[in-house]
Amino acid sequence: MTITALSEVAPDAEGLSVWPASTAGLPHGGLAVGGVPLTEIADRFGTPVYVLDEGEVRARCRAYRAAFPDADVLYAAKAFLSRAMVRWVREEGLGLDACSAGELELAVTAGFPADRVTLHGNAKSPQDIGAALRLGVGRVVIDSPSEIARLAAAVGTRGAQKVMVRVVPGIMAGGHEKIRTGTEGQKFGLALTDGSAQHAIARVLGQPQLELTGLHCHIGSQITDVKPYTAAVRRMVGLMARVRDTHGVVLSELDMGGGHGVAYRPGEPALDPAALARALRAELAASCAAAKLPPPRLAVEPGRAVAGPAGVALYRVLCVKHTGGRVFVAVDGGMSDNPRPALYGVRYAPRLVGRRSTAAPRTSTVVGRHCEAGDIVADGVELPGDLRPGDLLAVPVAGAYHLSMASGYNMVGRPPLVAVHDGTARLLVRRETLADFRNRDIGG
Repeated sequence: MTITALSEVAPDAEGLSVWPASTAGLPHGGLAVGGVPLTEIADRFGTPVYVLDEGEVRARCRAYRAAFPDADVLYAAKAFLSRAMVRWVREEGLGLDACSAGELELAVTAGFPADRVTLHGNAKSPQDIGAALRLGVGRVVIDSPSEIARLAAAVGTRGAQKVMVRVVPGIMAGGHEKIRTGTEGQKFGLALTDGSAQHAIARVLGQPQLELTGLHCHIGSQITDVKPYTAAVRRMVGLMARVRDTHGVVLSELDMGGGHGVAYRPGEPALDPAALARALRAELAASCAAAKLPPPRLAVEPGRAVAGPAGVALYRVLCVKHTGGRVFVAVDGGMSDNPRPALYGVRYAPRLVGRRSTAAPRTSTVVGRHCEAGDIVADGVELPGDLRPGDLLAVPVAGAYHLSMASGYNMVGRPPLVAVHDGTARLLVRRETLADFRNRDIGG
């Protein structure tokens, strides 16, 4: 679909700060993203539907490359991955962080160089390790002691696989307890405090099939302050110095993971890549100078910060219910395409698009269509008081951890994903249908 001309009006700036930069206001309350009216996307592809602004994705990739010119920037595939996303990330010069054989296979078959891929995962299956070695990934991140022997045995006589060890630095950071991964007592990595990390490093160095290139740490997600990252750098450099002193090995790489926070609603903070880069470079230089270490090559792994703000979810209102002193606006999607509100209590800022309302705002709760009381899209938000069935609601910052976490609950089917760019919309991922469910069920 190509839009040859858009009659733009001055967009309502209020509430659009978290939308893609290409967002433009249209007459009668419409919005266009990437030069394509959202109402036209909903009419053509149906709802629910996800919209991904290619230009926004590429601009965010470039912002990271500009902020980290002397570092490796790896896109975290778990945020969202498709063949088109693989191509955009590759063309913008980023590496890739994958955590399953499925993500690896999709990336490599879509043309991504395997040597620019790092494999993560706290419980890598034999299929994950087999795919990594067969495809020739650049790095495997060791996450547990048992993984060392399994990986070395799988490598066998084919040479040496480059690896990193994931270290838990004991840093509390992250927007929710379920996404804080830098402290002891959770499933990821090897702790500094009890010697687990040091023991794993020694074991890796004793395996000729494994080449230890450096250390990795990921302290959490939705972090909007640079201070936890700089604190983690100090502890990681301290460990690198101990590795040198104990084993005579100077590690050349330090991967500080991702977790870079974005704003989901106007006025919320976000982590600035340029500010993060400055802080990391300064702390790394100072810590390495104090430890008399050459600074290792830095790597970061943004996922949400690249894909999240580039996405918009579109839903149709199915009904509006007044009950118990509350207003519930039920839409045709919900927790099967976005489980994040149920998992983490995430707050969004949905918006009516396609018609201009003059009704006074009313506090409403946007809910999904699924058989769960926790199926909430957006709780306690201000929406026009005359919302009615058939209206179109748009939810910004929907590009990460929505479709990638989608499920088949209630057999509703996962929504399609449409890319927009320069006035053109094209289908990237088709809608899941009843036929898909039926074909997977081979029993009788």
